[in-house]
Amino acid sequence: MISSMLARKLRVCGVAGLVISGGWATAASAAGPMATGGPTSQPIGHYDFCKTNPAECSIHPGNLAPATMTGALWRKLLSVNAKVNATVKAMSDYDIYGRDEVWAYPVKGIGDCEDYVLEKRRELNRMGVSYANLLMTVVRKPDGEGHAVLTVRTSRGDYVLDNLNEKVRSWDRTGYRFLKRQATDNTGRWVSIRDGQQVLVGAVQ
Repeated sequence: MISSMLARKLRVCGVAGLVISGGWATAASAAGPMATGGPTSQPIGHYDFCKTNPAECSIHPGNLAPATMTGALWRKLLSVNAKVNATVKAMSDYDIYGRDEVWAYPVKGIGDCEDYVLEKRRELNRMGVSYANLLMTVVRKPDGEGHAVLTVRTSRGDYVLDNLNEKVRSWDRTGYRFLKRQATDNTGRWVSIRDGQQVLVGAVQ
């Protein structure tokens, strides 16, 4: 049952296992922060999201320092990742809205990868984590498909809350090619990571 459920979720962008494992030793082993470049294009889905939610895309955090990694923060990352992965049902944008690349909160308990990320970002912010350290990120999976994850900046490196893996992992241990993410100082701006290229992140193959 678990394997069939996971197989179904892996076919929808943005779904993960239901159990989060790990601990302080895992948090202490991060390689460090990912290197970002200059401003880059905003994903079309986020552009449309910002038109509907302008206040969420004009936040300029005052403190841009990475969040201090503590046992409490690590537990927050684990619990939020597990909760959202378990409570949101995987469904493609096309099945929900009749089109691809719709970024929205999973208010009806359904969504794809960007929707999981938005919800995790919102819940962690409510727990006191600054938006400067909760960054929507576009990656390319090893199979070439676009995907969205949440990058959390910490004093022990950058961590990824990923719907396609049951663990909260250091960014360099995901196997993904990182393309772009939100800027730390402006929630409506995006910066490059390495030499990325445009990809759709909400489509189902």
